Amino acid sequence: MNRRLPQKIKELADSYRLQQTTPLLVAEHCLAQAERLHNLNAFVRVCGTEARQQAQQSTDRLNRGTSLSDLDGVPIAVKDNFCTDGIHTTCASRMLQGFVPRYSATVYQRLVDRGAILIGKTNMDQFGMGSGTVDSIFGPTKNNWSDQFNDHGFRIAGGSSGGSAVAVASGICFAALGSDTGGSTRNPASYCGVVGFKPTYGLLSRHGLIPLVNSMDVPGILTRNIEDCVTMMNAVAGSDEKDSTTVTKPYDCLQLPEAHAISLKGLKVGIPVEYHCEGLTDEVLKTWKKVADMLEEGGATVKNVSLPYTSASIFVYSILNQCEVASNMARYDGIEYGHRSDENASTEQLYAKTRAEGFNGVVKNRILGGNFFLLRKNYKKYFQKALQVRRLLAEDFERAFRVVDILLTPTTLSEAPTFEEFCQSNNRDQCAVQDFCTQPANMGGIPALSLPIRLSKRGLPISLQLMGPSFSEQQLFQVARWIEKEVGFVGKV
Repeated sequence: MNRRLPQKIKELADSYRLQQTTPLLVAEHCLAQAERLHNLNAFVRVCGTEARQQAQQSTDRLNRGTSLSDLDGVPIAVKDNFCTDGIHTTCASRMLQGFVPRYSATVYQRLVDRGAILIGKTNMDQFGMGSGTVDSIFGPTKNNWSDQFNDHGFRIAGGSSGGSAVAVASGICFAALGSDTGGSTRNPASYCGVVGFKPTYGLLSRHGLIPLVNSMDVPGILTRNIEDCVTMMNAVAGSDEKDSTTVTKPYDCLQLPEAHAISLKGLKVGIPVEYHCEGLTDEVLKTWKKVADMLEEGGATVKNVSLPYTSASIFVYSILNQCEVASNMARYDGIEYGHRSDENASTEQLYAKTRAEGFNGVVKNRILGGNFFLLRKNYKKYFQKALQVRRLLAEDFERAFRVVDILLTPTTLSEAPTFEEFCQSNNRDQCAVQDFCTQPANMGGIPALSLPIRLSKRGLPISLQLMGPSFSEQQLFQVARWIEKEVGFVGKV
């Protein structure tokens, strides 16, 4: 294709209907873009064969006038911890380097059933444990907003869904699936200047999402604008008999009004005072205040609220995360599937050697930490106490949402750091800093959205986060669309 692709999913669907282009041509363009930008390392596997087959099927449907949906012929990417039938799914770890699942994750299958085209599987931190997409056996992903791409000077993409964020931000695809356990969709969305959405726990099926922390994991969505995010959400949400944690009530598709038709009159916006935390940069703080003023000028009531257990949140998250990791990682024993050591040894030695070879240091540390917290002598002191404080955190949100409709906070405390800056501290400390504003939403099970607002003095994206009560996605998207129109953020595609 010689001309620029449309920027929105609906515009692409319209161009198909007007016969201005075809899914085959668009797929070839996106595959060429993935090859041209291979230095970003957004993908662990480009699925050229599958993409061309799906594009041909989509083109045939369009020619017959039997298009499946607005997603028919739309290029997407999928984080490499979602199972894809017949396609390697590695979690960016040696442990699963040869794993080819025989079924697909529900959210991916629903996109395929609506005609989406898979461009590839995206890079991530191993098993989703990180905030930078730097701990991958395939190497780190580089943020396309970087001003240099040498070994240490590039900007990180954020994690753990950094590959998906870069794939969308760089124009390789229109939308991508990520996963969000403590901010792993919203964090990279913030650093890469795209929309990152974490839905209410249970609205999207986790079937086929290789688990990290079952009680917090949710599939996430990354797009370049709010309208596309709603289109993706409507395609993948809803009950799934293969996942008992999904809601059973029928899903009502979200309706997104035009931005000019959205009124903020009567909207109550809360500013959590505890999110004015150590490490928050002046530019992020000014952006936060600017958007709060913008909402007030638009007719909303903006007021301070308190979430007193926020200061304990990251510690609770760390304990619960490690405990569930220890449990979930126990299945990787070198016997049934995954990596197996070549060493000819006893079962116990094989088990130990396999895990030593298959897991990186980050995963091993979390397993060790989780097993420590779950020891009989420590169980009540750490795990049980963390569950109690998690309940208090959820009650913080419940009280806040009795007096306000949504919360406005930073997503990350700063713009994207360089790889060198990021690696000056260890994974655990980085997660404590980078996930400060995002992980409370996962422990409360509430929806949260990261929206790009403006560029910093260095020309890097700064984003803010909106959070709402459970199942308030409709209102969250409407407010986000109003802000999107007012700020007029322009991506780098």
